[in-house]
Amino acid sequence: MSDILKAAAHPTVFPWLCLVFGLVVGSFLNVVIHRLPKMMERGWQEECADLRGEAIAPAERFNLFVPRSRCPACGHTVAAVENIPLVSWVMLRGRCSACKTRISPRYPLVELLGGAGAAWSAAHFGFGVAAFAAMVFLWCIVAASFIDFDTQLLPDSITLPLLWLGLLVNAGGVFTDLRSAVIGAAAGYLALWSVYWVFKLVTGKEGMGFGDFKLLAAIGAWCGWQALPLTILLSSFIGAAVGIVLMVFLRHGRSVPIPFGPYLGAAGIFALFWGPQITRQYLNQFM
Repeated sequence: MSDILKAAAHPTVFPWLCLVFGLVVGSFLNVVIHRLPKMMERGWQEECADLRGEAIAPAERFNLFVPRSRCPACGHTVAAVENIPLVSWVMLRGRCSACKTRISPRYPLVELLGGAGAAWSAAHFGFGVAAFAAMVFLWCIVAASFIDFDTQLLPDSITLPLLWLGLLVNAGGVFTDLRSAVIGAAAGYLALWSVYWVFKLVTGKEGMGFGDFKLLAAIGAWCGWQALPLTILLSSFIGAAVGIVLMVFLRHGRSVPIPFGPYLGAAGIFALFWGPQITRQYLNQFM
């Protein structure tokens, strides 16, 4: 190992480097959260038009990299100096430099989550595969959670690669053994799939989306089947608590759907970092 790599891997340096890198990734996650649903909608519209045999009007190229970020209010192109994670939002006082329209504090929040998550992964696991893998898991959960919060959708382009990546990571036994990961993926999907159909048969309504099945399957692939009970219980508890708060204090109607993905994601992060210890302590009580 070179001297530079040794210095970067030092326990007091590695988390800080990951913090900076995570802030940059967090800035990109804002782009994913904003653009991916729009890209999905465009794709659906093109597929529908193609099925109807209609001609599709040429549209501006739009993906995660082009066009450059713009102010949604005035169309001002965001300069590089205005896109520095956290710093730019503070320097601009949370407003567009051109039209002074307020910039949502959610942008620096996502950047902070990306940076803090990376730093915590580095501090918790130390320099190695586990730390970098945990960062990717956290970033995917953050992006999927905010998209679900905005649109009630959990994109397959996030949940499915996350599932397969979890199996690949655990092929080397990073977080759990491969057998537990495969069973976790299958059990995670089937658990919520079963709840979905029981609820639909009893009430005639859909209680959750298929994206929730895939997200729990991905969590099972990363954490193993042993972490699924903890994940389901914790996410249900958080979801119920938040739902009660919304209904009591914000007069959120019972008929208005509440996304379950953010609570599953939060529980999955908890399970990845602390699930094995909690599971062992729980099982030791019965041994």
